[in-house]
Amino acid sequence: MHNGKKAFDVKKAIVWVLTVFFSITFILAGNRVVTKELSFFSTTKDDAARGEVLKVMAESSDETNLGGETVYESTIVDFKCRILNGKYKGDEVTAQQMIDGMYAGSEYVKSVKPGDKILLLRSADAGMENTWQFSDYYRLDKVIILAAVFMLLVLLIGRWKGVNTLISLIFTFSFVFFVFVPAVMAGFNAYLLAAITCLFTIIMTLVLINGISKKTLATIIGCAAGSLIAAAGTYIMSGVMELTGFVDEHSYYLTMLNSDKPMDLVAIIFAAVVIGALGAIMDIAMDISSSLFELSEHVPDISFRQLYKSGMSIGRDIMGTMANTLVLAYIGSSLCSIMILLTFSTSAMDLLNREAIVVEFLQALIGSLAILLTIPCTVCVCGGLYLKKRKE
Repeated sequence: MHNGKKAFDVKKAIVWVLTVFFSITFILAGNRVVTKELSFFSTTKDDAARGEVLKVMAESSDETNLGGETVYESTIVDFKCRILNGKYKGDEVTAQQMIDGMYAGSEYVKSVKPGDKILLLRSADAGMENTWQFSDYYRLDKVIILAAVFMLLVLLIGRWKGVNTLISLIFTFSFVFFVFVPAVMAGFNAYLLAAITCLFTIIMTLVLINGISKKTLATIIGCAAGSLIAAAGTYIMSGVMELTGFVDEHSYYLTMLNSDKPMDLVAIIFAAVVIGALGAIMDIAMDISSSLFELSEHVPDISFRQLYKSGMSIGRDIMGTMANTLVLAYIGSSLCSIMILLTFSTSAMDLLNREAIVVEFLQALIGSLAILLTIPCTVCVCGGLYLKKRKE
């Protein structure tokens, strides 16, 4: 018994190491292939720096009248700042913050004060000394603290599975932002990339968290079925609704990025819907396969019909909250856009017919449909896999 358990642990360790190795290799190789002809960030690392405000030296205001009663007030703040990183680390420099009243939202921008952590950009004019300009307040340190709290809680609650959860999150994040996004920008097929992203995420996450087992296989098949349903539904409805992909001003900018290989905006919507629904699909497939696995282990004489009925009952309980999760997530992420469109639409029909709103409906409905149909698919797969050995 002890030797069997030891051999099982060694097998799990080998699977874990191989999964991590292949995931890292796949991400690095993919990034290298898709970023060959791409360049990001127009500012070099020596022209951007993090700083701390030491002293405000002067502050002045100016008013601009472009005609009529509208008056724009601009503020210029000169301050002393210490560079905290990069080539100029430790240098104390004079910098300037300009709050231009002609730009929307300028009234909410606060003048810098001693102790503020900020981002600076260095500009060099011909015949003049290098000068530093205020770019924005530095917020990344707060995000890092929040992320550290999240990671600590995941480790405390999840223990070893918490470690695997964090690793899978890092791999998923890395693949999406270092492979999928650059590949789409480089002109690669977004439909194929969405499929690869889903397949990689499903297999990598489930094998890392649960190892290779019947439960993992059942979940992978259930997730794949749900993702295929989401992909088919999105592809069909995109054509039926004659979507163009121009949902906001960012869409127009995307079409200008790569004139040789223009981006397919409809394909980007397809990828957004399918990848966005994947998390909920994985969640419901894992819940069902795990529950039915425990049920099949503790009820030796359970039949396929009984297992199917139990699985569908569990799925119905999960279904409502999971659909709400998707709908609320999409509403929350597009709340500002909805409010703007609501203000400038001529009627309710005009509002609901706008492509930006239709795409939000598409995401919520296709995601919910995929969740709904993932339930019977996963239940059937679990019944076939979990009861097969017993019949034999």
